[in-house]
Amino acid sequence: MSTHYPHLLAPLDLGFTTLANRVIMGSMHTGLEDGRQHLPALAAYFAERARGGVGLIVTGGFAPNIEGWAKPLAGTLATSGAARRHRAITDAVHAEGGKIALQILHTGRNAYHPFCVAPSRIKSPIGVFTPRELSAAGVERQISAFARCAKLAREAGYDGVEVMGSEGYLINQFLAARTNRRTDAWGGPYEHRMRFPVEIVSRMREAVGPDFIIIYRLSMLDLVPDGGTWDEAVTLAQAVTHAGATILNTGIGWHEARVPTIATSVPRGAFAWVTKKMRETLRAQGLQIPLVTSNRINTPEVAEGLLADGSADLVSLARPLLADPFFVAKARAGRPQDINTCIACNQACLDHAFENKLASCLVNPRAGHETTLLITPALRRKRCAVVGAGPAGLAAATTLAERGHEVHLFEAAAQIGGQFNLARRIPGKEEFAETLRYFTQRLQATGVHMHLGVRADAQALLAQRFDEVLLATGVLPRSPDIPGQDNAHVLSYVQVLQGAEVGPRVAIVGAGGIGFDVAEFLVTPPGHSATLNLTQWLAEWGVADPAQVRGGVVPPQPAPPARQVTLLQRKSGKPGRGLGKTTGWIHRAALQMKQVQMIGGVHYERITPQGLLVSIGEKRKEQRLIECDTVVLCAGQEPLRELQAPLQAAGVSVHLIGGAHEAAELDAKRAIDQGTRLAARL
Repeated sequence: MSTHYPHLLAPLDLGFTTLANRVIMGSMHTGLEDGRQHLPALAAYFAERARGGVGLIVTGGFAPNIEGWAKPLAGTLATSGAARRHRAITDAVHAEGGKIALQILHTGRNAYHPFCVAPSRIKSPIGVFTPRELSAAGVERQISAFARCAKLAREAGYDGVEVMGSEGYLINQFLAARTNRRTDAWGGPYEHRMRFPVEIVSRMREAVGPDFIIIYRLSMLDLVPDGGTWDEAVTLAQAVTHAGATILNTGIGWHEARVPTIATSVPRGAFAWVTKKMRETLRAQGLQIPLVTSNRINTPEVAEGLLADGSADLVSLARPLLADPFFVAKARAGRPQDINTCIACNQACLDHAFENKLASCLVNPRAGHETTLLITPALRRKRCAVVGAGPAGLAAATTLAERGHEVHLFEAAAQIGGQFNLARRIPGKEEFAETLRYFTQRLQATGVHMHLGVRADAQALLAQRFDEVLLATGVLPRSPDIPGQDNAHVLSYVQVLQGAEVGPRVAIVGAGGIGFDVAEFLVTPPGHSATLNLTQWLAEWGVADPAQVRGGVVPPQPAPPARQVTLLQRKSGKPGRGLGKTTGWIHRAALQMKQVQMIGGVHYERITPQGLLVSIGEKRKEQRLIECDTVVLCAGQEPLRELQAPLQAAGVSVHLIGGAHEAAELDAKRAIDQGTRLAARL
């Protein structure tokens, strides 16, 4: 047992097998599951996490049949041939000493294909197709498909399976009266609706035998109106335990829920209280089945605390193991400061999954690309200069140094971070500081020569005869050229986030990601970030005890806004349309709760001492004065490339990365990926 995190790193005896520690790599869909051509890459991806010491890996979801597909041709395990192909995955994990379970996912009405089925013919609010209602025989076929999939998983060499019984997928659809209107033996009273998952677990156990892990992912908090009650969740937990489940995992929120559950604005461990409540209830009834808690657990300290206080027996870390596959090994070695912490941004993982792209990680672009993005020793050591210590420059400098190059990093500011130092000031984005902490460690560990507070100029760089110069010089705010913008009450977003005084009424010019961030910053009272206060956050989003209210949702109770804010954009249509697919709705909802007025399709006429005069619509017939005390300019950025031309004219090998390469919208995902990939091939 480790002396650093004794609860987290303690083995767990399941009777027929032992997990090396209490860390489960939670299921994440990467897109690598959806084609046999990706299986070698998927095997390498999981093998690296096994090598990093995780106790049990759970794959992304595989459908038990075509009807269960998430989308056409999605990952499926329904034949012996498929099981043989999966041996590449299980053999790779076992070769590293790891254990792996296959998640069986039937999406039901949430599927993006016309063959979708559900207990009742009710279209999902996030779905495209209206599902076909299953007949009684059809219900039996789905149960048989689950059992067959579990048996095939065992043939494929998996150590277990996870039954996806939460997040509003097919099993949840059977459980909830809001989606199950049946009057036969599979509908009506709860004891009939719960037959579906209980039969699945029972027949799975019969199919795989006693020495095979079955995890049941139980929706403990639906977060939708007319969702499940606490008594129903407890009853189901008891029933699936008796039916043969080995472990109970925690599911939080249906995908259609209007409460964020894993975004960076959600406090760490925000839902562990639900698992603790279930664990205490089951223990009081004599059931010793291990429980897993999940959602926003991204450091060993948080995980250890939750296990130590009895919230759970295991913790599920999904995205944190995208960010750092060696999370467990570093914790065991007592080096938590070296962990590349997940900042829960969703930009390269969930957003990619919902855009039919291969998932990766903003802070670790190698995630999902272990076979193609290789960090290997350089064939020839070069002297490299990296100008700019924002995300792109930090990624490039540390990767170059790791490969053996001599690297000099120049930064005009007194600290590293660039735009990340602004981003981490936004309420709900405090996690961004973790990335800067990680890069600080990496700079020291890889031996990068630091030159802080030094504005690099072309002559100085030429004098030092660098083999390669990487310009990560970032951006400058773009001027929207509005008459009157030189008035004293007009500020740039940089000035605002650095602490400039702002009046009680504010007009924000530009409703991109920065505009939304600035609006969030301005409506939140100082020291009032709900990310850092769980009680406050639960009230703001209307999360309640499911023992008190069905589904665990009540009307939100947001704190009053600190300022009156109007957010404007030139484009017509809904402001914030370009925000992240899985987080944009959260930002819009948060600002609406703070009474932020959002106006699209405006033309900025002029700024006066009284406010901002705009005209509305293409023909600009309607004019309106937005009365305000302060106007904040968030009208985009321009790349800063002043060093490029003189260096290239002198024959230096120059590379543009990050905002210096493209400044259309600040994009840390692209910046870190660019910096890493360039450094990997120089």
